[in-house]
Amino acid sequence: MLRRILSCSILAGAAAFGVYWWLTAVPAMPAVTAPAHAPDLANGQTTFNAGGCSSCHAVPGQPDRFKLGGGLAIPSPFGTFYAPNISPDPADGIGRWTEAQFVTAVTKGISPEGTHYFPAFPYTSYAHARPEDIADLFAYLKTLPPVSGKVRDHDVPFPFNIRRNIGIWKLLFMDDEPFKPDAARSAQWNRGAYLVNGLGHCAECHSPRNFLGGIMASQRFAGGPNMEGEGFVPNITPKGIGDWSEKDIAYFLETGDMPDGDSAGGSMVRVIKNTSQLSPGDRAAIANYLKSLPPVDGPPRPKKAAKDGDKS
Repeated sequence: MLRRILSCSILAGAAAFGVYWWLTAVPAMPAVTAPAHAPDLANGQTTFNAGGCSSCHAVPGQPDRFKLGGGLAIPSPFGTFYAPNISPDPADGIGRWTEAQFVTAVTKGISPEGTHYFPAFPYTSYAHARPEDIADLFAYLKTLPPVSGKVRDHDVPFPFNIRRNIGIWKLLFMDDEPFKPDAARSAQWNRGAYLVNGLGHCAECHSPRNFLGGIMASQRFAGGPNMEGEGFVPNITPKGIGDWSEKDIAYFLETGDMPDGDSAGGSMVRVIKNTSQLSPGDRAAIANYLKSLPPVDGPPRPKKAAKDGDKS
């Protein structure tokens, strides 16, 4: 009897491990390729700015946003991630990558070595981008200065450091359907939807997340605790910015100045450096789309601690 129980336990364990191995494997899929076309460097630059590449990948502590040697620490509840070198350096950056490897990495979260990237890299949003835009981005990156230097490994404890587990995370939280324009909406609205949900990856910061780090779909764009540490990310649905006009939003994306006279702070400062480089038409499209969102209540902000002088 004991032997039978032991045999059944071993078989059940082996079956469970087999299911885990299958669910967490990188899918056997061909590399994602863009339609054959001549690289459009101007569009690549627009994609670079819309995607906020320099916000994370520029070398910290120096003013040149085109030195993409990486190294920025990105804290999270799961550990600290370090943005990699995406300069065209052939040894330490992406100088030896092919276009197909780059497009696959950005839209599928799969490395050239065939491993899952951690979703601190917002490929869950970039997955909605057009492959040809990402191909143009790759061509543009190759025009930037190579930066030597390897970035340190992520500081992520067990079990979050097991990359195979990301396979299950992707099954739960990743929607890699390409963006489909809404024929009932204007061209401006569709451009804004594409930028906000795809390249701009606005929901990645402006949405609350569950205990596994997945965006809570019912509160998308409704703000929440800053996953990188202290502070609270604002609600960017009309519930949070309903008194802002489209012009207010577009002006904020250009200058960082708010209608009440305040200005952007924290990591949003880096974002504004990118959105300020977009065309006025793209900033207006983002504003048009954001104003169309339904108002959504986000998590309650924590109450500020009373100052010593205010205590009774």
